[in-house]
Amino acid sequence: MKKSLLIFIPISVFLIVVFSCNKNEAPDPQPPIEPNWPTEDTRVVKSGLNFPWEILWGQDNHIWMTERNGKISKIDPLDGNTVFSYTISDVFAQGEGGLLGMVQHPDFINNGQFFVVYNYNKNSVYTEKVVRLTYSNNAVSNPVTILDNIPAAGIHNGSRLVISNEASPKLYISTGDANNIALVQNSNSLAGKILRINLDGSIPSDNPTPGNPLWTIGHRNPQGMVLANNILYSSEHGPNIEDEINIIEKGRNYGWSNVNGPCNEPGEISFCTTNNVKVPIWSTGNSTLATCGLDYYNADRIPQWKNSLLLVTLKDATLYQLQLSTNGQTITGSKQYFRSSWGRLRDVCVSPAGRVYVCTSNGGNSDRLVEIQKPE
Repeated sequence: MKKSLLIFIPISVFLIVVFSCNKNEAPDPQPPIEPNWPTEDTRVVKSGLNFPWEILWGQDNHIWMTERNGKISKIDPLDGNTVFSYTISDVFAQGEGGLLGMVQHPDFINNGQFFVVYNYNKNSVYTEKVVRLTYSNNAVSNPVTILDNIPAAGIHNGSRLVISNEASPKLYISTGDANNIALVQNSNSLAGKILRINLDGSIPSDNPTPGNPLWTIGHRNPQGMVLANNILYSSEHGPNIEDEINIIEKGRNYGWSNVNGPCNEPGEISFCTTNNVKVPIWSTGNSTLATCGLDYYNADRIPQWKNSLLLVTLKDATLYQLQLSTNGQTITGSKQYFRSSWGRLRDVCVSPAGRVYVCTSNGGNSDRLVEIQKPE
C-alpha cells in the first residue's frame, strides 16, 4: 500500500486488514511505507534457497523463513537481502523432515520470542519437538523445548504452527502420521493430530482430555494451517485420492486411515457415525495435488481474492484460490493460478499490504521466494 493511499483511506476501511503471513490471529503489523516498491505483477524476491518450508510476514515487516536444513532467515521483502540468518545445530534433515514450521509470539516486537518445530535424533530415534527461541540484536538465544516426543519420519511430519488471538493465546501444532497409521487413532500418541498447548508448553484446562495436548485426531499429513475469523482451517495430504481442506473443531475425528475425503462409502459412513468424524469442506476426489501451505486473503489489492483461502500445491505446482462463503463454513468456488510457473510450491503468505508470497520446494539450491501483486 503506497503512502499516499494511507492518507486518504478512511480508518474504518483501513482496519479491515488482511490476515498477515503469521497465519494466526495475533495483531497484524502495520504496513511499511513503500516509496520505491517494485511494480512488476510478479517478481522473484530471492533465489538460491534450499527447500524453504515456512514463510511468514514478521511483526518487524520482514519475511521470516525456515529451510529444512535448519536455517532461519530474516529477509527484506523490498530487495531480497538477508538481514539475518541462524542455523539450529541439532536439526536433522531426513527425507521430508528437518526444520519445518515457525510462528512469532503475539508480542514478538517486545519479547523477541518465536516458535519452531523440527526433527532431530533423540537417543538415535528420529523425533519431533517444538522449541521457543528468543531473537534480540540479530542473535538467537535461550532455546526452550515446550513439547517433545512427537513421532517423526522421513515423510508425513505435518508441522504447521498457529497462535490464537485471545487473552491467553494458544499454540496449535499439526502433526502427521509419521508413516505409521496405527498411531493416528491412538489418543496416547501425538502423531496424526492437531495439538493445542499454552505458550509455555502447559496443557490448557479446556482441552478435550485433561492433561493431554490433543485437540483433534485422525490426520494423515496436515501441512497447511491458518486461523481466520476465529475459524481454524487446515490442508491435508490424502494417500492417492482426496486431498482435503478441513475446519478444525475441538475434539473431532478427521477419519484417517478409515476415511478418505467425505463419508460416502458404506464402511466410511459407519466409522464416521461412530467416531464423530468431521468431513472436509473441500476435497480433490479421485486425485491428489499434494496440498501444502495455506493462508487467508481479504485485502483490496487483489479484490477478486477477497475472503478466500490461498492454497499452494507441491505435485500440482499451482496456487489455488478457494472462495469462502460469508460465514466461512463452505467453499463456494475455486480458481487456479501460475500452474508450473515455478515448480513445486511449499508455502504461501499474505502481507498487510495485500501482496502474496510463495516459496518453491524444488531443492538443489534452486528454490525461490516469489512476490505476487497481480495474478495472471
